[in-house]
Amino acid sequence: MTAEQGPLAGLRVIELAGMGPAPFAAMMLADLGAEVVRIDRPGAVLGPDLILNRNRRSVVLDLKDPRGAQAVLTMIEGADVLLEGFRPGVAERLGLGPEHCLQRNPALVYGRMTGWGQDGPLAATAGHDIDYIARTGLLHAIGSVGGPPQVPLNVVGDFGGGGMLLAFGVMAALWERYRSGQGQVVDAAIVDGVASLLAMQYGFLAHGRWNDERGTNLLDSGAPQYTVYETSDGRWMAVGAVEPQFYAQLVDKLRLTGLPDRADSANWPEIRRAIAQRFLERTASEWESIFDGADACVAPVRSLSEAPTDPHLAARGTYVEANGVIQPGVSPRFSRTSSSQPLPAPQPGSHTRSTLVDWGVGDVEDLISAGVARQLD
Repeated sequence: MTAEQGPLAGLRVIELAGMGPAPFAAMMLADLGAEVVRIDRPGAVLGPDLILNRNRRSVVLDLKDPRGAQAVLTMIEGADVLLEGFRPGVAERLGLGPEHCLQRNPALVYGRMTGWGQDGPLAATAGHDIDYIARTGLLHAIGSVGGPPQVPLNVVGDFGGGGMLLAFGVMAALWERYRSGQGQVVDAAIVDGVASLLAMQYGFLAHGRWNDERGTNLLDSGAPQYTVYETSDGRWMAVGAVEPQFYAQLVDKLRLTGLPDRADSANWPEIRRAIAQRFLERTASEWESIFDGADACVAPVRSLSEAPTDPHLAARGTYVEANGVIQPGVSPRFSRTSSSQPLPAPQPGSHTRSTLVDWGVGDVEDLISAGVARQLD
């Protein structure tokens, strides 16, 4: 990606290597043109995170060596943003906490990504996406009535409530810096982000329009007009006919008559049985043809392998093949400052020498000779 591409061109970001949500936030910034330098650990290898790590340069530094931490502090003098996803206190012990970094660059936006946040009883304990969405109430709300909670991959906590929240917080802090000239710390916690994603449900709950029992509500598979139905070939169709006009088209396309009033939830089981029986009469492909062009809010359930070939997504380029890998394209899209196709994730240490020189670090060859910095041959 060249400096002229993307609305964030000219933004300089240092990413202290981690897993999951912080790299996702860095990917979002890099996709939109920011110059992101990833500081990898000695011995790091390019694993399954190759898409999350795209559009970066990679420098390998031993941050446990004071000389490695000092090199990062030198780089921070020319940076706009630093991203880290360590447990609270780890960056401080490395000499790279907010106090150290903001002393070097008072205009720095210091983005911190954790699951529990920088404070609170659980701040120092381990956790994963499933733990964060469990405590915030989200996991309880997902699943069918009478069944166990269903795990929605790790996209809701790690990426929706975590990485996107961090990227948004960083951009908000940069906007504030435009007015004040001062940097600050962004404390992005997955539990906080997940809670914010539940704003609508808590609003419904407050007005008596949501039952605190999964699978009994309009948008949690409780309603027959908002759920999935199996087809004759063992595939599934997703139905989201919430509004009356869309529901009318659903019923028409299914050629169903005499259904009871859906406004009364007591009728939901009868309506569900009728719709389910009808969907079982045809294949998913046949139903897709029947609903093609209709405003019935019915869609085929694609697999991860199938989604890139979906006609709409293919026409829009939602997924792209870049560097021989099928992956999500860059989003969102901009009318003037469009971003380029993703560049491949670098092998750790691919850009150590050139990047350290570019960012004003002295004695680079000495750092490499001492093993503090490592250049991939």
